[in-house]
Amino acid sequence: MVITQGTNPTHGSLTRTKSFLVWSFTLTVCSLVVGFPMLVLVATVTALAAIILQSLLPMSAVLVVVGSVVGFHVLGIFFGAALLTAKGVHPEDVSWLHWLHGKTAEHTQPVYAACPLTCDIVHT
Repeated sequence: MVITQGTNPTHGSLTRTKSFLVWSFTLTVCSLVVGFPMLVLVATVTALAAIILQSLLPMSAVLVVVGSVVGFHVLGIFFGAALLTAKGVHPEDVSWLHWLHGKTAEHTQPVYAACPLTCDIVHT
């Protein structure tokens, strides 16, 4: 019996699981870094919702509001990761995720405005 990679049923599920976990991590990091300015808006709406709900649920208004906001955020991240995984988009294929791959980008030498005047000077 010859077993090849194409007939191995666990290979596909492990790849999808890894892709889902990497996408979850990537979307979490991106939402924290890029979405940090949105935190002010979300905190304001959450505080107002907690104040309004305080009259209806005096003991647990803050818990309900914060739990819903965090829950929607986590569900959004998992839904996005599941959608990207289901479509077959792998994090290795995305060009702007070079920081995730561990490969360093080639650095170019900076060109300064005074370089045409001073580049020919030989330092002794």
